[in-house]
Amino acid sequence: MASLMPLTISELRKAVASSAAAFRCVTEFQPAGGPGDKIFPPTYEGGRYAVEKRMVDERLVDCVLLDSVQSQANRMELALLEAHRDRKIRLPLLITHFDHESLLKKFTVTSLEASHRIADALFRDCYLNGVIFRRSEKGSILDYTDIRNATGLFGICPTALLFGIWDSTGPRGGLGAKFQRAIVSEIIGYDAVMGVKTSSRIDKAEIRADVTIYEADTDVKYTPDPDRALKDKSGKPILYDRGRSERGKPGNPSKANHSNVVPTISDGGFTISKAVQTVVLSLAALRRLRFPLGQNLESDPEVDITARTTLAALGLAAVTLAQQDLDLRSRCQLFPQHDPKWTLLDRPGQSHIEYELKPDAAVNLLNEAIDQAKKAGLPWEGEIELTPSPELLELVRRSQELASSSDVEVE
Repeated sequence: MASLMPLTISELRKAVASSAAAFRCVTEFQPAGGPGDKIFPPTYEGGRYAVEKRMVDERLVDCVLLDSVQSQANRMELALLEAHRDRKIRLPLLITHFDHESLLKKFTVTSLEASHRIADALFRDCYLNGVIFRRSEKGSILDYTDIRNATGLFGICPTALLFGIWDSTGPRGGLGAKFQRAIVSEIIGYDAVMGVKTSSRIDKAEIRADVTIYEADTDVKYTPDPDRALKDKSGKPILYDRGRSERGKPGNPSKANHSNVVPTISDGGFTISKAVQTVVLSLAALRRLRFPLGQNLESDPEVDITARTTLAALGLAAVTLAQQDLDLRSRCQLFPQHDPKWTLLDRPGQSHIEYELKPDAAVNLLNEAIDQAKKAGLPWEGEIELTPSPELLELVRRSQELASSSDVEVE
């Protein structure tokens, strides 16, 4: 195979400034266990897999979704977060520390982890320097940002312009700021054949299923002794029926996750001919964004190109870094069959230019683009630390207490 062109900052800027439609990266994978090894896709409501038929090379192919667009976006954001924490890149980042002494579990949420990115309610209900975030100078950027003026959002949360955002929980409700995804990635298994899975458990303590357990006011919440059991209004011992286990009847030790589980067999897992990841970075979507500086109503075309090039470099780095870890879930690790390549979709009917982009090169490309953006006068904040409001802290505290209680089931 002919060697690919390296994707440099000048090549990227030229592509962004042109009329090219998109960068595309199509990569084939096999299970880490090799061809024919079973893999387990994600399950959805009712334990269902996302299976469908697709037209591929003029034939209908049975396919199964291995990783959705939303999941891929989350993985890319986490890859960027790791690079930021390793100080390979420096990104604008909202950070909220939930570290109050009243919390059972302390944790941190960033704008690369929150479901709705900068528009997430976890940031909305926080303070920045004593001012509720959405009323602060930085938080109020969401109130007026749009595709004609994306400068402020570029400075505090550029990933929102790349992965998409809808500020539906803000003061304007459904009319809040909305930006489409500029990058889309999905992984599909081709020629998918459903398999079976088995389950069983041998209780090492040889606890029998025909022993009866009852509700009890003890540390473990049950007792096999009816005299120590909690009683109903008629004085009869109450059978133990807590937990989410569907196995066994009330009073069966399996309700407390004891005793053997009879071997069962059910549908589960797939074999596939190959897995394919398709990534599209839309240059057309990026070109809709404009970045006026200062009090200017109109933007400078050169500044626009610089900002769009930075966003493109951010997307390329996100994909390239995320491709280093394709252990998607238990029994679903994929291994690439070739080095990824990026194809520039420029003019129909002409040969497409193909580029290579290794992880280190992608990081360098992004850092070069960030430097150019700063020199052009575009904002690029560092870490912005927020403080949870007392109400949000109390909501988290009570949720943690309920979650830790064996008496309460999580819906």
